[in-house]
Amino acid sequence: MKNKKVLIGVIIAIVVIVIAIVATVIIMGNKEQEEAKGLLNDYFGLINNKSYEELYSKVASMNMSEEDFVTRNQNIYEGIDSSNIQIEISNIEKVDNGYDISYHEKMYTSAGEVEFDNTANVVKENGELKLKWSSSMIFPQLGDTDKVRVSTIKARRGSILDRNDVPLAEDGDIASVGIVPGKLGENRDESISKISELTGVSVDYINELLSASYVKDDTFVPVKKIVDSNTSLKEQLLQISGVMINKEDGRVYSLGEEAAHLIGYVQPINAEELEEHEGEGYTSTSLIGKAGLELAYEETLRGIDGTDIYIVDENENRIASLAKQEQKDGQDVKLTIDSSLQKQVYEQMKDDKGFFVIMEPQTGELLALVSTPTYDSNDFVVGLTTDKWNSLNNDEARPLFNRFTQKYCPGSTFKPVTGAIGLTTGTIDQNEDLGYTGTSWQKDSSWGNYNVTTLTGYSGPKNLLNAIMYSDNIYFAQSVLKMGSDTFTSSLDKLGFNQNLEFPLTLAKSQYASNNGTTIEGETKLADSGYGQGDLLVNPIHMAAIYSAFANDGNMIKPRIEYDESKNGEILIENAFTKEAADTIENDLIQVVENGSANDMKISGTTIAGKTGTAELKTSSEDTESGTLGWFDCYTIDRQNDTDMLIVSMVENVQDNSDGGSHYLIRKIRTLFE
Repeated sequence: MKNKKVLIGVIIAIVVIVIAIVATVIIMGNKEQEEAKGLLNDYFGLINNKSYEELYSKVASMNMSEEDFVTRNQNIYEGIDSSNIQIEISNIEKVDNGYDISYHEKMYTSAGEVEFDNTANVVKENGELKLKWSSSMIFPQLGDTDKVRVSTIKARRGSILDRNDVPLAEDGDIASVGIVPGKLGENRDESISKISELTGVSVDYINELLSASYVKDDTFVPVKKIVDSNTSLKEQLLQISGVMINKEDGRVYSLGEEAAHLIGYVQPINAEELEEHEGEGYTSTSLIGKAGLELAYEETLRGIDGTDIYIVDENENRIASLAKQEQKDGQDVKLTIDSSLQKQVYEQMKDDKGFFVIMEPQTGELLALVSTPTYDSNDFVVGLTTDKWNSLNNDEARPLFNRFTQKYCPGSTFKPVTGAIGLTTGTIDQNEDLGYTGTSWQKDSSWGNYNVTTLTGYSGPKNLLNAIMYSDNIYFAQSVLKMGSDTFTSSLDKLGFNQNLEFPLTLAKSQYASNNGTTIEGETKLADSGYGQGDLLVNPIHMAAIYSAFANDGNMIKPRIEYDESKNGEILIENAFTKEAADTIENDLIQVVENGSANDMKISGTTIAGKTGTAELKTSSEDTESGTLGWFDCYTIDRQNDTDMLIVSMVENVQDNSDGGSHYLIRKIRTLFE
């Protein structure tokens, strides 16, 4: 019996040991399977990261050098613009010396999404798991001697047109300036120096291009792209021995500097943008809008290239198609802008720092938008030299800064708005004489040393008409104090302050309190706000919309840049002011031009309502060191045989201008009517 018990114990022990061994084998097998799966996932992760050298360490020994392996993978994956490769393992099976792993692969390419089933073989080499690699790991149909080809049909980017179908941005020709080394002649160094001087490309960089391994005596070596219409520069370059100029496709901006801040420019897409727009048909060679309307209308304007990705054998016979995307041209965008007027305004402003906004007051159509100083959109397409880029960036006049999208202290041009608010809310009686005297005033001694001052004394009643005609700060300070902060700020909120104005370009929000707040701090700040100072900052396009209410029975018209054949204006804010208030302010603004401070704007046969203004040039309420800016806002009324124009204009640093900023602008505006 005892021996029987011993025997049973031994058998049990043996069974336990066998079970433990089997369990260990299973566990080890499962662990190795997971390692094999991890190896495959790591492999495709490295491809996504373009780490092709590290990829080579994951594969078993083969009859291909590391250099050839890296080159083949890199050329194919990057040639098709592959990204976001994902795999889903469906099965793993133990085979001799390794595992077969079945998986489904999906990737995005320049021709769209590609997906397929594939199998990878994992083997043990020197005790370590490795992938047995062949070209079929890239695509199942791809043999080691086959090639992947990409055929592209270039799509047209939509044009940006003015209201008369004049192209402001279109696909066209640009000039590629290059050198044929064998034709430089005996004066090689002198010729290169001249080319450098004319193109802005350094001598060292030109010599570096010419010393590249592929360059032969008869090779055309591209040096710099230039605007094809720059005939003077092309003629000078072609006089130099060895220079050749070829044409190539590019984006062309007919107005160049005259509309740069409005139209913007395109440039090659960068890695961050490519990632951001993944899955939208962009490739590493795509152009994308970087600024202005080229950026704002990118989705409309962009074309999607037709792309065909396929496999050919060593004799270039097509053996498999991988992906195909049909070509899709971009759509044109037609603007309300009048290119002739845009050019005319730019010529008047090109030597100043300022802006012009010209709008048709009944329809809201923007006829011209100019910010100066500026840059040339074409320079960004053909490529800026380092010196040119540094010059633009370091220029104190800030040519890259788009002024008509910003916000500024409006000064006295805001007085009609305060007047219209007062009339609408019943806090101003247009006929009331406030009865003060002199050019300096304070509410009481609680203001300490602070006084509201006005520049021009005048005889006659201190009423609304005279206050607008003679730009009386005291009248509007008193009126807004009587109105009260709550009434004033709630009325400004109704006009769109502290709100985004719907527009293709991002516009700064107009404000009446610091940091876009909703409370005007203190009586003196409120008094200053009444005549357009304090913390009041207004965007120019928003200001045009506000002024449009004076011409439209109190309704603010929505500014628009996209052309509509119907030309019907869209009301932005209905009853911004009462009709009676708008009519009164319009009549007062006419008197400003006919008999008041803007009498030099009077033009025979044309009725103009307008208001001058001078203000501190400040980008925030804390800015007290900047200069002075001059404004002139006006609009025409029922111009015979011509489109009415509402003009909001500003020029900076008028403290150095002998005839005053507003009157300096008036001289420029008059040219638009002559």
